[in-house]
Amino acid sequence: MLNYSFDASFINENVKIICGVDEAGRGPLAGPVVAAACILPEGLIIEGLDDSKKLTEKKREKIFDVIVENALDYSIASASVEEIEEINILNAAMLAMKRAIDGLKIKPDLALIDGNCSRGFTVPTKTVVGGDATSQSIAAASILAKVTRDRMCYEFDKEYPEYGFAKHKGYGTKLHTEAIKTYGLTPIHRPSFLTKLLKND
Repeated sequence: MLNYSFDASFINENVKIICGVDEAGRGPLAGPVVAAACILPEGLIIEGLDDSKKLTEKKREKIFDVIVENALDYSIASASVEEIEEINILNAAMLAMKRAIDGLKIKPDLALIDGNCSRGFTVPTKTVVGGDATSQSIAAASILAKVTRDRMCYEFDKEYPEYGFAKHKGYGTKLHTEAIKTYGLTPIHRPSFLTKLLKND
């Protein structure tokens, strides 16, 4: 459950500015991994804010606009399919999150990172398992990242309409895997995620 006092509990004489950081797109078979960093004003309560996975697409879109309008600062970044293939998905997710933090105009004193891994960041970090359901700023970052990546998938759908990206957002659904078997890989697919599927084909 989202705890509106969670982020504030880290404020002290050395930590004045906190950003939440999360990513979207570690699991899909295609597309980049997208990350966001978000600094919210103290005391802000956004109605309906929660882990992006718990919200409908319509609610995420609505809350996305509220976050953008009210955040003190936010940044959205990504790591490409080529980078995912070269350095693996975990390292690519860390890279995308680092880019998001580095893209902030306001430098945070502490970055709250969703999950249990923190690697290669240029600011102090604290990992928070289940952070997108606990921390207000991580939840906000999760929505920024998820909505941005979903919007990318709608663009992919226009470019590769036979694959159904608007429906599955790149995840390994039956519709998606059948399309891959029928039409092959596109430049936005992650070959390392598909070795088993292609081997069985």
